[in-house]
Amino acid sequence: MACSGIAGTPATHVDHCRMTGRVPGVLCFNCNSGLGLLRDDPEAMHRAADYLEGNAWKPTLVAPGVYQLPS
Repeated sequence: MACSGIAGTPATHVDHCRMTGRVPGVLCFNCNSGLGLLRDDPEAMHRAADYLEGNAWKPTLVAPGVYQLPS
């Protein structure tokens, strides 16, 4: 079985929701650890992905000539 996060990597860890106990899938050690370190928070994961893509500090245009930096 392959990891749901990294294609081609053997999945050896059953992921689970700490609140409901639901099992969404099976992951490799690195993906399971990463999700845990980010506290299973989708917003934290989006910020991490933005960082990796080089978008972490791009300002957002909120009005003509007015930019907002990410918080």
